[in-house]
Amino acid sequence: MTEVMLIWDTPLLFEKLFKEHDIKCQRIVSGSIGTPFISPCKCVVIPTGFANSEYTSILPGIERNAKNFEKFVRSGGNLIVFGPMVPEYNYEWLPMELEYKQEQQVTTICTTQDHEAQCLVEDVCSEVEFDGYFSKTDGEVVFRSEEGNPLMVVKELGEGKIIATTIHEFPSGRFLKWINDTAKKSKI
Repeated sequence: MTEVMLIWDTPLLFEKLFKEHDIKCQRIVSGSIGTPFISPCKCVVIPTGFANSEYTSILPGIERNAKNFEKFVRSGGNLIVFGPMVPEYNYEWLPMELEYKQEQQVTTICTTQDHEAQCLVEDVCSEVEFDGYFSKTDGEVVFRSEEGNPLMVVKELGEGKIIATTIHEFPSGRFLKWINDTAKKSKI
């Protein structure tokens, strides 16, 4: 039984991370979202670079499935979205306000308030690489850069959560476990 659906169109190193932590992960192409062939899962992960055509061609399938993503989250699934890796991007397909500006840097992350999602990184007092920041959001900001720009936001919706981050590093094993433990199986 699959716990995580990773949306991408070619093999990724990211897949190994889930296997290392004994989390059943299946990679799917965005065109299969909403079809009867996709089994329910707890989490959907959209990796860094999803909007950049030099890396992948999954964006059209993601954008046309806005209703499926909303239904998935409202039913208890967790949707984790990384940075798009384009100069500017508006996540119009998400049921929240979220806009991105690309700016690759290293920063010491600043916590704005305590949140369980902060286990994304092993040490919240460490330096991290990020590929941009959120210029506009109505989500709860849980990490900021030293300059005050939002790097990670969480939006609760129904029984699930949308977690968006521009932190350009693999998530910790603790985070992978947390996103699974706090979600229910839902159909995407």
